[in-house]
Amino acid sequence: MSLFTDLHGTAYLLHHGGLHTGTQFASPEGPLDVCAAAYAITEGDLPDAFYNDECTSLDIIEASDRAMAVIRAISAALDSEPCETNGRPDYIEHVSNWAATPPIGEHFPPRTSEVIGCILRAADTHAEQTTNPHAA
Repeated sequence: MSLFTDLHGTAYLLHHGGLHTGTQFASPEGPLDVCAAAYAITEGDLPDAFYNDECTSLDIIEASDRAMAVIRAISAALDSEPCETNGRPDYIEHVSNWAATPPIGEHFPPRTSEVIGCILRAADTHAEQTTNPHAA
């Protein structure tokens, strides 16, 4: 699978399953956090830890090169830079917080359609950079 396909799959999953913006990375009712959706698409499953153990979930996501590629691509499409954790960019925190937290001056986080739109723009950017590497 390509990064383009993984990004589209993540958008599809959020469109059909909903966007989780609460605690943990997944809701027992079905919706997933953006990073959990990226993991589910790239790895084909969702470990139980995503429902109740944030630290283990972070370790699981970080261990997946494909999920992290999707998350880094989404992060790159955002208007802000990721914060640093332990001296390195924290892409999971960047993407999860962006999707779940109201922007400065706003009262609500981005709508699910806005999150999906950002993911699709990241896919388009990747496709453009892949077909025309000098466009980056």
